[in-house]
Amino acid sequence: MQDGLIVKALSGFYYVQPEGGGDVVACRARGLFKKQGVSPLVGDRVRFEAKDDGSGEGTVIELMPRSTELVRPPIANCDTALIVFAVARPELNRTLLDKFLVLAELAGLESILCLTKADLLDGAGEDAAALRGRIEELRKTYEAIGYRVFFTSARAGTGADELRVALQGRIAVVAGQSGVGKSSLLNRLAPGLSLETNEISEKLGRGKHTTRHVELFRVGESGLLADTPGFSSLEFPEEIGPEDVAAAFPEFVRLAEGCKFRGCLHLKEPGCRVRQAVENGEADAERYDHYAAFATEVRERKRRY
Repeated sequence: MQDGLIVKALSGFYYVQPEGGGDVVACRARGLFKKQGVSPLVGDRVRFEAKDDGSGEGTVIELMPRSTELVRPPIANCDTALIVFAVARPELNRTLLDKFLVLAELAGLESILCLTKADLLDGAGEDAAALRGRIEELRKTYEAIGYRVFFTSARAGTGADELRVALQGRIAVVAGQSGVGKSSLLNRLAPGLSLETNEISEKLGRGKHTTRHVELFRVGESGLLADTPGFSSLEFPEEIGPEDVAAAFPEFVRLAEGCKFRGCLHLKEPGCRVRQAVENGEADAERYDHYAAFATEVRERKRRY
């Protein structure tokens, strides 16, 4: 038996990269997994047996314990979320951005924010100046919280080297708003991939991501990126409550130490330090509005069911 890492799952095959290098082996999973109700995932560390007939095929024998497990997208042992939005075209949706960040926090992932199409910030005129102002404020807001923010441009060929360095030693899942150039970004982070890309729809104002399965790609010497189908909306896991949402806003967690009541949800409770910080301009009001909407959403859902 050999140790390896599942780098792709497609049509019933699990493509395993042997530890230490070598050709990828197309494996089927043992029937025992199905009986146990367990399915191998991309990112799983496994033990497998390769056939000795030269076919390049084999069998996954054992799954190693997982450090993390995501359902959507289905991937194991991921430690980083690379959240990709464009500075414009399509317009940056901050509600969706904060939802991705919350879901990453709930999954125990570190988030890195990448803003693509940064060449749009270099234009002349009032519109470009206004865009630069909005994006600069956004950068300051999220870096103050503790998130790292990178700017890239496929057209100008900038930013990919810095981002590649930040991803070394990580297994990262790529997610974000549709039409922002995730495939173009991956093509620059991992030269030679030549992933198919689609231009953004002028009529709809959004793009159609072309990826149909989850696959890990090597980035630099030690980074791995999972390209995944694009999303336009995401649902919160059914089991979470408003207190989980509160814990997924790092800046509010720090402020909550000053709340009058333990377990404060920062909605209507008296003596709330978080709401006070928002009113004083110490915390971002739009982030708070998104938090309140998310917390209310999950609380109302629990009441219904």
